Amino acid sequence: MENIFAHYAIDWLAISLSLYGAYLLGNKLKIGFVVFAISNVFWIILGVFFMSSYGMALGNFAFLLLNVRGYIHWNKVSFATKTDDVE
Repeated sequence: MENIFAHYAIDWLAISLSLYGAYLLGNKLKIGFVVFAISNVFWIILGVFFMSSYGMALGNFAFLLLNVRGYIHWNKVSFATKTDDVE
C-alpha cells in the first residue's frame, strides 16, 4: 500500500482547501475565492515539485487567475443578474 503522506500531505491540504472553498462559495461568501486561490498554490507546488505534472500546474495557475478575477468582480452588478419588475 502506498504511503498516504507520500507528498508530505500537500495533496490532502490542497483538496481540503478546494472543498472548503467550494463550500464557502456555495454559501455565497467571497472569502471562498481566497481559500480556492490558496489551494491552487498548493496544487501548483504539488504538480511542479512532487509530480512533475506541468499540465496540472498550468491548469491550477489558470484557476488561480479565475479565482483572483472572481474575488475582484464579486461586488460588481451585471446586467444579467438585474431583475426588472415583471408581472
